[in-house]
Amino acid sequence: MSMSEPDASRSPEASRSPGNRCTPDSVLHARTGTDVSPEDVVLAAGRDITPRNLEWAKRKIETEGPAALDKLLP
Repeated sequence: MSMSEPDASRSPEASRSPGNRCTPDSVLHARTGTDVSPEDVVLAAGRDITPRNLEWAKRKIETEGPAALDKLLP
């Protein structure tokens, strides 16, 4: 193992399930408790900030709430 590779035996996931080292989506949290803006959603989707994309993001926030951002982020 090279110095840049993390030691798998130290990761919390390794102690829980040796075959699955990915953190489940249900325990990942992206937001810090602040309001989600349309700009945040557009950028998280990898899109440019344009009037059309901002309208898309506003509709997404209206239907999904703050989870709209969480769904886009890893």
